[in-house]
Amino acid sequence: MAQSRVTDFYVRRRPGLAAPRTKSTCRTPSPTRLATSVSAPGGSRKRGRPTTVPGSDQPVPPARRRLRLPPADSGSLADPGSPVHPSSARRIKKVAVSEDPAPHSTTQKPWDKVRRLNCSSYDSISELQSCLQRARELGARVQALRARVQEDAGELHTPDVEVSTEQPCVEKVPAYQRFHALAQPCPPGLVLPYKYQVLAEMFRSMDTIVGMLHNRSETVTFAKVKQGVQDMMHKRFEERNVGQIKTVYPTSYRFRQERDVPTFKDSIKRSDYQLTIEPLLDQEAGGSAPQLTASHILHRRQVFRQNLVERVKEHHKAFLASLNPPMAVPEDQLMRWHPCFNVDEVPDIEPAELPQPPTTEKLTTAQEVLARARSLMSPKMEKALSSLALRSAEPGNPASPGPALPATPPATPPAASPSALKGVSQALLERIRAKEAQKQLAQMMRCPEQELRLQRLERLPDMARVLRGVFVSERKPALTMEVVCARMVGSCQAALSPGEMEKHLQLLSELLPDWLSLHHIRSDTYIKLDKAADLAGITARLARQARAEGL
Repeated sequence: MAQSRVTDFYVRRRPGLAAPRTKSTCRTPSPTRLATSVSAPGGSRKRGRPTTVPGSDQPVPPARRRLRLPPADSGSLADPGSPVHPSSARRIKKVAVSEDPAPHSTTQKPWDKVRRLNCSSYDSISELQSCLQRARELGARVQALRARVQEDAGELHTPDVEVSTEQPCVEKVPAYQRFHALAQPCPPGLVLPYKYQVLAEMFRSMDTIVGMLHNRSETVTFAKVKQGVQDMMHKRFEERNVGQIKTVYPTSYRFRQERDVPTFKDSIKRSDYQLTIEPLLDQEAGGSAPQLTASHILHRRQVFRQNLVERVKEHHKAFLASLNPPMAVPEDQLMRWHPCFNVDEVPDIEPAELPQPPTTEKLTTAQEVLARARSLMSPKMEKALSSLALRSAEPGNPASPGPALPATPPATPPAASPSALKGVSQALLERIRAKEAQKQLAQMMRCPEQELRLQRLERLPDMARVLRGVFVSERKPALTMEVVCARMVGSCQAALSPGEMEKHLQLLSELLPDWLSLHHIRSDTYIKLDKAADLAGITARLARQARAEGL
């Protein structure tokens, strides 16, 4: 059987050339089929062809892959004179290679599959075009709806925008400053606002820098202190903060404006006035210059903090007087702030006035310049200055300053009416307010020891149940304190140490000596419990005791 060459396909496609005789398609070796073939007997490296199943109509599978060429009588699909698109040629090649290796199959021709492929591509293109048209229509509809919604939103928000532009812009304080007092431990409860604590830290840093410079007998200027405080705190330190420190602690420093202070900066001249700071200390007996020691710095820091607490107490006292009914707490018995008193909203400290450099006479108008330097100017310059002075003095000149308009005070919002309490009897409201005021007053005057005892009383009802369960499980009339504390620590909800658990048990024996008793024998302490007592009555007595001491 004759074999056709690959170049015969390209020769046939050239116009004017006769098509050569057809030969059988060539076959290329297939690696998969070669791998599965059975080796010939006798140790030969040549592999035989796989045998066919007897009784089947299928031909023997070839050992080489065929490269199929279009037959010579297919002029209707591949005319030598007609131009062929490269993409369609690639499709024809792919289909021809993927076809059944039998070239003369009469059941189905490879060109039928090519026709179906072209028809399916045409259908897919029409479907894509219809989907694209539908997507464009939906996009136009979405754009129209979006434009309509924006117009409606603009009409609704127009008056709000106008109102907001008229109101002054207020900078919102961060949350860690607004709620700083809530994040602090409750006992002791006299917590300072965040801005006051920052000011106290500034005073500590300033006192440290001033003490170092003062002990070296160096003139302390604000420029040196400012740089040192900012390096320590990583915050801005201005003259306003120094004025606040003077307001809180007036006897801490002496401030002056001095000249001829040696500086090593080009921005500050030696002849300029500088703000100098001198710490006020008690004169020593020996007559030598006092030193700002660590004990002095610690004492001054405590005084400064106490002054800040006194300022907050004044605002707290005014807040208590504004309540209904008003409350009055002695300052020496005040242990924590009122629950409704917002500590972080205390107004800021007004800075005190610091010494300012002496004002030098400055010439601001042309008349002053003319009066001062009349003898030093030529007649031409004097005439020009006089004409400028006359023009600036005219009332119609826009540059002339006009009368200042009085500032209108902001309108205060009206007080809200108690509409939520409408229909409630006034006597009931007065009793509730008096009871709430009594409870808050007791809470503000409660010392830390009483607060700790109250916390223990609140835990005792649950501990009583756990303690009875321990004795029931052990089946003993008495247990040592160490064993009971170890069992209670592992069973109670509160995370307590064995020492804290022992204090709770001692308090429980003081309140209920008929139910729980402690016996000290040699070096150990034994606990006896009345298991026959009513546990509900025990917990009720403990709850009443906690409520009585909590008021």
